[in-house]
Amino acid sequence: MSLFSAVADLLKPSPPPAASLQAAIDHVIGMVDPLLRVVPNLERQLAPAVEHALAYCTGLVAALPGPIDIDRRAFGADPLIHALFATAGDIDEMLGRCHKLQDFLEQPESFAEEYFFAMLAARRQQKKQFGMAQQGDIIRNDVAQEILYFSDQTLVEPDNDPELTRERLRTKALESLLHSFNAHVDALRRERQSLRSDASVEHAQFAAQGKSMEQHLAESHTRHLAELDFRLRQNTELLMPEHLADSLCDFLRTPETALFLRPVNITVDRLGVVQKTPTDDTSAQTLNFPELISRDRRQHIAMLVRIPRQDALAALEKVRDRQHRYILI
Repeated sequence: MSLFSAVADLLKPSPPPAASLQAAIDHVIGMVDPLLRVVPNLERQLAPAVEHALAYCTGLVAALPGPIDIDRRAFGADPLIHALFATAGDIDEMLGRCHKLQDFLEQPESFAEEYFFAMLAARRQQKKQFGMAQQGDIIRNDVAQEILYFSDQTLVEPDNDPELTRERLRTKALESLLHSFNAHVDALRRERQSLRSDASVEHAQFAAQGKSMEQHLAESHTRHLAELDFRLRQNTELLMPEHLADSLCDFLRTPETALFLRPVNITVDRLGVVQKTPTDDTSAQTLNFPELISRDRRQHIAMLVRIPRQDALAALEKVRDRQHRYILI
């Protein structure tokens, strides 16, 4: 290749991103700040970072276990499902109170398949208490124990097609990342407002006292005002569209800092008592599951599940009947 051809190739405009990537870039800009579009060559700057974040979200969703069956039979056969719900009836309670599931089952297309798929999310809880345990030949009722249980079970993105569920989960993962970035931007904006308020108070105090202020106090006010002015200029610069675009690209290149899966391994008996040392209890099972850690650092167990449509319809009908009886009373 000649030198002229090489230079010509360098000067050629970059090809437009694929339609799916372009849609993701538009979604990112819309969620963060539409004013970012004033930045020259913004889409070309964002494209590699958004593509990397999308690939990370794809891998994150692919790492979720499942689909795992959720029904009364699984409650008796699968130790993890047994740990997730206190009773088999709690599965029906979860199905009956899930608003997203209600919306999905009201759509005609939900009747096309016998099963539907979703992501199950739940909060892991552990509490300490005193309970009964056998120690040698003696059964004691004052043994310190730690109990594993789960709360806030809910279904996310139900659909007949597991691939559509995964696709929507990828979108939600990207949105979770953007919410994390927006929280950072909101903190900068709150800091700017606080700095402006502090500077206004300092100016008012300085103006009110005027020449009557002692010299050392006047110098202190002057230094403080200079410091506030410097910090305010720094903060304002960070919130300029060009700097926000750079910060957004840096953030999307390291999505694992704001959203990641952490493997968890816990051994429990049939009653949910955590076994921290090897035990002869044949009912003890080691539960393996991932926890999704998001921007607020709350931990949610996350897995893909498969649920019979008839079970969900029956659970919803049970909840509606109970609500109707309450209204009549």
